[in-house]
Amino acid sequence: MASKLEFVQYIAEQLHDAGCITYRKMFGEYGMYCDGKIFALICDDQFFIKITDAGHRLCPELREAAPYEGAKNYFLIEEVDNRDTLVSLITVTCAALPEPKPKKRRRLM
Repeated sequence: MASKLEFVQYIAEQLHDAGCITYRKMFGEYGMYCDGKIFALICDDQFFIKITDAGHRLCPELREAAPYEGAKNYFLIEEVDNRDTLVSLITVTCAALPEPKPKKRRRLM
């Protein structure tokens, strides 16, 4: 079941204090970006954040789950209404993630 755009927009609004939050439709679901870094997925109207050591230290109680069959585990965020906690988690998570690789320019022939 594909995620509803309204849920994705709600999550993006909750996170707006963490940085420039954008999202992109991917395979019927959504990837979430903060300042150009992909940090989360939304699948079946569930919010999954990449696992980092910093995120574990901040929120050790978070449950891990795979967003889809065959995927590695992410943090499953079940409480999406606590804006302050979400922003803190996204901030430390994105700080721990590597910078995105620059896009290659296509050569014109």
